[in-house]
Amino acid sequence: MPPTSRPLRKLGFLTIGLFDEADPRRGHESTLEIIELGERLGFDSAWLRHRHLQYGISSPVAVMAAASQRTSRIELGTAVIPLGWENPLRLAEDLATVDILSGGRINPGVSVGPPMHFDQLKEALYPDTADVEDFSYERVRRLLDFVRGEPATDFSGVEGFEVFSDRVQPHSPGLGRRLWYGGGSASSAKWAGEHGMNLLTSSVVKAEGPDESRDFAEIQLSHIRTFRAHHPDGEAARVSQGLVVIPTDSASPEQRAKYEEFARKRTPRTTSPQGPARLMFAPDIVGTSEEIAELLHAHAAFREIDEVAFALPFTFEHEDYVQILTDMATKLGPALGWKPAV
Repeated sequence: MPPTSRPLRKLGFLTIGLFDEADPRRGHESTLEIIELGERLGFDSAWLRHRHLQYGISSPVAVMAAASQRTSRIELGTAVIPLGWENPLRLAEDLATVDILSGGRINPGVSVGPPMHFDQLKEALYPDTADVEDFSYERVRRLLDFVRGEPATDFSGVEGFEVFSDRVQPHSPGLGRRLWYGGGSASSAKWAGEHGMNLLTSSVVKAEGPDESRDFAEIQLSHIRTFRAHHPDGEAARVSQGLVVIPTDSASPEQRAKYEEFARKRTPRTTSPQGPARLMFAPDIVGTSEEIAELLHAHAAFREIDEVAFALPFTFEHEDYVQILTDMATKLGPALGWKPAV
């Protein structure tokens, strides 16, 4: 391992939790079984993607609640909840409740901005307030305040037989330190640092600034350094990287061919910034654990983090995820300096 690389301290994975519209229970059960497998393999965390009006997890908080009752140790996160769909006060109540039920294992990741296809769904989501909804960082700040115990009302006390609190109940001490911001820009990294959040990086960043010739890893590294420069914890501030990584050590020839084809089809988008937002995508990494470890040790951003939530590719089968997670835990993780949790 290069001397400037940090040994991997926390190994996690991210799943989108797809399901068949005709049989949604089966897909959700598969997701829960994958999380249970992750705990048995020693993973430190399992993260859920959030998908609205699609055939993926639309309510990750509910799925985390279910997973919390089928596991005892593994941390459970969201990557990420788009706050444009949420009321921060109500979400704070749900997150605190699940955190209490899990024994303090929840790591909520959030992002801001208008919901996708907002013009087509705003009448359903915000029929009376669509034109005045605030989708800025202010929405995150409200959530942070509620989770951290700031007053939500100026009323508290006893009214008749009922007792009222002026802050979100239940209050879960420590949850406020486990809130993550999913950011792919320098401004998001700075804001998250200034507000004492943790930073979720992924396989997508914005190509911004005068030097657009920098590669993905260099841009992501600049975001990590910006975040830590503005965080009260400095170099100790938590950052998790979420690249798509597919180890093939125990894969069958058919699985390897499928994985390589998946990555090949997605490679063209990694060659230049995409769309008006000038998004840059990291290449998917497919290969043996030894090959993947070598590539990661050379990755500029990976060399400055010690937590990951490797993203599982969507559209694969349950048995593919079992193979990938098993190889991650038994081969790739140790090659990166990680030790299974017990």
